[in-house]
Amino acid sequence: MKFLTIRLAGSALLLAFITACSTTQDPAPAPDGSTRDDNLALGNPSGAVADATGSPTNYLLTKAQYALSYNRDQGKPNWVSWHLSNAWLGAAPRQDNFAADDELPGSWYQVSSSSYTSSGFDRGHNCPSADRTGSAADNTATFLMTNMMPQAPQNNQRTWAGLENYCRSLVGDGNELYLIAGSYGRGGTGSNGYAGTLDGGRVTVPSRCWKVVVVLPIGTNDVGRITASTRVIAIDTPNNDSVDPDWGGYRTTVNAIETATGYDLLSAVSTTIQRSIEARKDTGPTN
Repeated sequence: MKFLTIRLAGSALLLAFITACSTTQDPAPAPDGSTRDDNLALGNPSGAVADATGSPTNYLLTKAQYALSYNRDQGKPNWVSWHLSNAWLGAAPRQDNFAADDELPGSWYQVSSSSYTSSGFDRGHNCPSADRTGSAADNTATFLMTNMMPQAPQNNQRTWAGLENYCRSLVGDGNELYLIAGSYGRGGTGSNGYAGTLDGGRVTVPSRCWKVVVVLPIGTNDVGRITASTRVIAIDTPNNDSVDPDWGGYRTTVNAIETATGYDLLSAVSTTIQRSIEARKDTGPTN
């Protein structure tokens, strides 16, 4: 059995959320033949490690549902990486059980749901709730605060929601995706105006939110199947409420995001192919 531990809001009590191993990591394929694959298959963008002393601003958390680099000093992830196929999707409802992440070192400040209260910013998922509906435990994992960034409501609920829906439509069309999302900079404008931090300075409000999506037909040996013609979608949006609902207008290149963040995205892909796909701006459909 796997136990996902979450801290109850306003309490020091812990709730053990129990689910069978097959629920979160069942290797059996979905009806379309897709499987649940390695969330870090395309590489660790920042070389994150699980070293609380030596790497507090680039701390690796590896969960069944996604992997991430957490920044203790900013109270949010640097990036979150996950795989998406029909094997991850099911009928589990949205849990809405935002909680602190007890997998962080015990001496660190625990960002909680209330850290965003009345801030004018949404608790913006990096790995979306709707990408993890195979079980209640899978969906619960997306509501851990280590998966959240302060996101302007119109950006979260319109622009990013549109891209998230489009990505799931690609899965419905017979594809599997690898996604990496994150944020950078300092200072955004939410429904209450501009802010640089939340929760007494413990949570940094980013100025930009980005995502990279690699699209592959269902298959095996995924990294080896990426070619110079593989579709890669990269977006970089301002974190404000005047953002355009059409995410397609914010398409950029992987190279541009790497320059802005200092990360090495898609590092597991051959360097020759990287040079091609990381320099190209997507011009494909957006719905």
